[in-house]
Amino acid sequence: MIKSILTAAICCCTSAAMAQTYEVPVSEEHEKMLTGKYQPTWQSLETHKTPEWFRNAKFGIWAHWGPQCVEGSGDWMARGMYIEGSDQYKYHKKHYGHQSEFGFKDILPLFKAEKWDPEKLVERYKRCGAQYFFVLGNHHDNFDLWDSQYQEWNSVRIGPKRDILDGWAKAAKKAGLPLGISFHADHAWTWYEPSQRYDQNGSKAGVYYDGKLTKADGKGKWWEGLDPQKLYAQNHPMSDRSWNNGQIHAQWGWGNGACPPSEEFVTNFYDRTLDAINRYNPDLIYFDVTVLPFYPASDCGLKIATHFYNKNPRGVVFGKILSDDQKRALTWDVERGAPNQIISEPWQTCNCIGDWHYNTSVYKHGYRTSENIVKQLVDIVSKNGNLLLNIPLKADGTYDEKEAQFLDELEAWMTPNGESIFGTRPWVKFGEGPVAEKVIEINAQGFNEGQYNGMDYRDVRFNQTKKYLYATAMGWPKDGKLVIKSLAKGNPDFKKSITSVYLLGYGKLKATQTADGLVVNLPQPCNKIAPVLRINK
Repeated sequence: MIKSILTAAICCCTSAAMAQTYEVPVSEEHEKMLTGKYQPTWQSLETHKTPEWFRNAKFGIWAHWGPQCVEGSGDWMARGMYIEGSDQYKYHKKHYGHQSEFGFKDILPLFKAEKWDPEKLVERYKRCGAQYFFVLGNHHDNFDLWDSQYQEWNSVRIGPKRDILDGWAKAAKKAGLPLGISFHADHAWTWYEPSQRYDQNGSKAGVYYDGKLTKADGKGKWWEGLDPQKLYAQNHPMSDRSWNNGQIHAQWGWGNGACPPSEEFVTNFYDRTLDAINRYNPDLIYFDVTVLPFYPASDCGLKIATHFYNKNPRGVVFGKILSDDQKRALTWDVERGAPNQIISEPWQTCNCIGDWHYNTSVYKHGYRTSENIVKQLVDIVSKNGNLLLNIPLKADGTYDEKEAQFLDELEAWMTPNGESIFGTRPWVKFGEGPVAEKVIEINAQGFNEGQYNGMDYRDVRFNQTKKYLYATAMGWPKDGKLVIKSLAKGNPDFKKSITSVYLLGYGKLKATQTADGLVVNLPQPCNKIAPVLRINK
């Protein structure tokens, strides 16, 4: 097993802070980290506070979109296509050819974005309630979606022949929405390792895939002059147990036998990320990593976060699987899930109505419903969180008719009920009901959303402003009678007598406080998802 590349901190008794050396220090030869208030240490970054604008925003939409959408076979397609026997492998081989002859690099020119209209899309998302907008800068496929000066495999040279980030950034600015960019390419080093493999069965057994090709191999090909290793980053030994397809998850934090990244690769990611930050001036940065890019092997992620905070003090940097101390320096992101309690520091769930990249199989079998997502949003907000929701786009830059229906339904609920979401804060308790009372654990990055399915009118979630308390039931009771136990007569948390409530989207209703709870007789449903009661404080 390759030894873990975590290097112990070196104690230096200085008045500043404990110094630390890193096995793979990043070079600032090309891109200089902006200096200022913040330094690349946890002690310094902990002084940055998640800004109030983000706490008020509550809901963002993400265009998790790039060349892996071409085949419509879903997320991690550029890895899965090299895993013999997988559905993505079979689809690619059937429709495009064997992976030794037609690899992911050859998919890139097929990503055309020919119907992409960023202004129209961002405006549509804004009507659905999005208060910030996120885009993909690069994914694990290592393809940059801008005019990248440090990555020759980019969307201006190949495929759309357009600066995708520039188009998104201008559209977000026109719509008045804060811009977020996600960067995932730091894991290309291990993520692409299956491209070094070969078939173990069939007529092509023993024939290597294209992951080890070099610039010299491109003579006479469409990609002549380009270096495949700048894309695949596979000029290194495979990680321990790399042929075990699930091993990458245990190695996500650069331990457990992951092949250590080179300084050149780490610095290239650093340069590219600072290049995008300096050009497009995002307000939010998302990393699909444990803590920060290459942490704890490198200071790369700390320097990126420091540069970003010094450039944009109102900015937000997200990290996953954070310690309590790290949650003070970064904003915690939970993937496809949520904690079942109020979290003192602002946090975010990232989720998707289907697969992260467009998947025709999900289209056929159905996306998550607007009812499911709204309930998740309400639950998250009650716990001091935000929801970032991906609406997968097809390779041409459009969403399908089922996604259009989802957006219509989301807008229909958000328009009258958005006041109970935006600008609110948690109440003394986040909710009541069967799901609220369950013990629900986080699995790694999150992945516990299934525990929240099936919420009904008995589950009520609370949040508040200075003027109002909002109580949202996760469904409409069939008999119209809603009883909110937490607001019973004599309860210690809301001592004001309640004789009436306001049902958003409908009007004023009478209410009665009993020893069992606040009793409200609801009218016929005025929306298809969840009733929201507004109560004067």
